[in-house]
Amino acid sequence: MYFRRIRAVSHVPYDDTSHVLTITFRDGWKQYAYYGVPSSVWIEFTHASSAGHYVQSRIKPYYSLRR
Repeated sequence: MYFRRIRAVSHVPYDDTSHVLTITFRDGWKQYAYYGVPSSVWIEFTHASSAGHYVQSRIKPYYSLRR
């Protein structure tokens, strides 16, 4: 499991075994787990200039979500 701090979120652990990306945003502390996310998407996400925009355009439309 890998962790990366991003300004807009409190933490973003990624499990490279199960391919689950968990995002907890700072505003409201809501946690979202996205399933089937390849490590390449997680890496792009950690380098995105806007975490919120990246989630809306590159993660949310393509991967299963659980809250």
